[in-house]
Amino acid sequence: MPTLQGRTLFITGASRGIGRAIALRCAREGANIAVTAKTVTPHPRLPGTIHEVAREVEAAGGKALAIQLDVRDDAAIAAAVQQAATHFGGIDILVNNASAIQLTGTLATPARRFDLMFGVNVRGTFLCSQACIPFLARGINPHILNLAPPLSVKPQWFQGHVAYTMAKYGMSMCTLAWLKIPRARHRRELAVAAHDHLDCRHRGEFSRGNPQGEPQTGYHGRCGARDSQARQPHRNRQFLHR
Repeated sequence: MPTLQGRTLFITGASRGIGRAIALRCAREGANIAVTAKTVTPHPRLPGTIHEVAREVEAAGGKALAIQLDVRDDAAIAAAVQQAATHFGGIDILVNNASAIQLTGTLATPARRFDLMFGVNVRGTFLCSQACIPFLARGINPHILNLAPPLSVKPQWFQGHVAYTMAKYGMSMCTLAWLKIPRARHRRELAVAAHDHLDCRHRGEFSRGNPQGEPQTGYHGRCGARDSQARQPHRNRQFLHR
């Protein structure tokens, strides 16, 4: 069975939660992981730093490069992507996991939190992908994975937290926009997928070939990793920025 041996992943928001779970799962197959996030020193309330996860990746069998990154900073994104590509010899998979969340209604959402969610979720996803695509386009089976939900216009997804839903849907719309991005080898498309909490057991989408050159898309269940940090219910997260 094909594995991720030697493949390079650039993961945002990788210091904890789902980003960390993806990094460790892929490390067990021998992947190279660019562990990017803001947190470099222990947070008083939230566990995990990029350096801790990098050590865990190495212990799991992968190779790691810890890079401090605020995805709102376009210059920092460009530098981080170049650093990862130079260090590992390219980038095969981008995982847009970094996210800011505040589940509050219209009147309870201050402008600064609105701007943060759009800056991290939408703008960050767009800029990280923009920076990675030139490297991904050179790969044999490159992927972009956006941690975002399927689009739905049902009022229930907007009424309690419209700002957050709009910000996550922005990530989902990026997925649709990039489905037909051409890549250099074999004149096939880049594979792009949006997942509402990735099921880590579906790592085969990263590793197996795609002989028809068709974009691989789909939505799976919650993360299958047996890790409590990967299962942080939204109802318990009033606000979080990885």
